[in-house]
Amino acid sequence: MKIAIGITGASGSIYARQLIDKLSVIEGVELHVIFSSYGKDVAKYEQEYNAILSNSSISIYDNNNMFCTIASGSSEIDAMVIVPCSSSTLARVATGTTNNLITRAADVMLKERRRLILCFRETPLSLIHIDNMKSATLAGAIVMPLIPSFYSRPSTIEEVVLTQTERIISLLGVKIDRFVFTDSKNTL
Repeated sequence: MKIAIGITGASGSIYARQLIDKLSVIEGVELHVIFSSYGKDVAKYEQEYNAILSNSSISIYDNNNMFCTIASGSSEIDAMVIVPCSSSTLARVATGTTNNLITRAADVMLKERRRLILCFRETPLSLIHIDNMKSATLAGAIVMPLIPSFYSRPSTIEEVVLTQTERIISLLGVKIDRFVFTDSKNTL
């Protein structure tokens, strides 16, 4: 499975790093990564950029290069995740405004009816955000705000992030062992 990952300027590059780490060790998964300029800056600030780049099993693309194969409907990319997805990227995807490789690749996913997951990382939500989420969803995207769960009783930031990372992988259709809350006998 060929997966494109767009990393934009919202806080939360740890989600992208953890997703890349988890997917890169799964046999048959090929990763294509694109940083927006702000995504790169935020990842550096949040100290995830070098960790992402150190993963030798990924291909990295220039966000300004619209001649990459993933900018074309004839590409063989099966799915795309934008994680974290900034509000401006969500707006561009929702309106079909393709001004860089991330938004063009997302547009390709929608027009080719392939899986596109937008991991929105903004709060609180304005009506504009909600309308853009609705438009993106109607166009075929899956909007997944990065809201961690605590059923797994996480004790580290990595474990908190893992709840959402595993959700993203599941939405991609990639099978992995993951935490599932099944204990209905616990009472408060």
